Amino acid sequence: MQTVWKGTISFGLVSIPVRLVSATEERDVSFRQVRRSDGARVRYRRVAETDGEEVPYSEIAKGYELPDGEMVILDDDDLAELPVASSKAVDVLSFVPFEEIDPTALAKAYYVDPTGDEKPYVLLRDALEAAGQVAVVKVSLRSRERLAVLRPRDGVLVLQTMLWPDEVRRPETVAPSDDVSVRPQELAMAQQFVEAMSGSFDPGQYHDEYREALEALVQAKVDGREVTKAPEVAAESGAVVDLVEALRRSVAAAQARHEAVTAGGSAGSGQSDDAARRRAPTRTRAASSTAKSSGAPAAKKAASKQTGSRKATAKKTTTRKAAARTTAPPEAKSA
Repeated sequence: MQTVWKGTISFGLVSIPVRLVSATEERDVSFRQVRRSDGARVRYRRVAETDGEEVPYSEIAKGYELPDGEMVILDDDDLAELPVASSKAVDVLSFVPFEEIDPTALAKAYYVDPTGDEKPYVLLRDALEAAGQVAVVKVSLRSRERLAVLRPRDGVLVLQTMLWPDEVRRPETVAPSDDVSVRPQELAMAQQFVEAMSGSFDPGQYHDEYREALEALVQAKVDGREVTKAPEVAAESGAVVDLVEALRRSVAAAQARHEAVTAGGSAGSGQSDDAARRRAPTRTRAASSTAKSSGAPAAKKAASKQTGSRKATAKKTTTRKAAARTTAPPEAKSA
């Protein structure tokens, strides 16, 4: 694995030589920008705004633009002189319970690999595990000082960078209004839905369906096969007005899926029943419920009136079409 950073962890008077390697990798499908007609690669050039000339990478520096438009130019030597104490050391600032760390602030994770004597590394790892805490540290990665946490996981130390407090936006900006409240029965049904779908987290049961479909599409192009379009999912018409009823159906569907999975062979029928329930239009169910509550005679009378209206409309439409065919000029008929 590629080394991202090399230095030491300052653990009191103990120094632990380590290197950081990325703990994650993106498995996305990458594309090149090409010309549609012949697939020729499209490349970008770095050009100066003033004269349009291409600028070699060795001549590119960092520029900070002032409010009046003037540019302050900084090169690597200027940045190297900054007094960053954490440039070659992971400085331990404090030890805290991991649950006190806001997950929103967590960013990139790195495995900490010991490059020297492993005993201080194991000592720090075991001390953190025994205390049930993580170390809040500072480290300089890619010319930027970052806040991070150092935590044990599966026998190794993981360094996970964090956003600074002023980089995390306050949630109050998107919080719902205080005037919104839920009824006790709605909360009870929602809790039943949570319980029906609760279980242990198994990351192996989740996969990137979009990436798999994209890879299949590319392979089909390579093989010269016709690409089969995925069937569209029918959306429900209308909106569910009764929140409790919607939650009750959700609970029933979740329980049916759970029973189908545990039953093994009966999984297919359970899923098809669930799909049928999802495809059933909500508006039709609501209309049926309204008809029952208002009484059968009224419902029959309303249905008869609607049927007569539809027949009259159809008759008028047929008459207009016949008239249009009679009076249409020859050009229109041929068209």
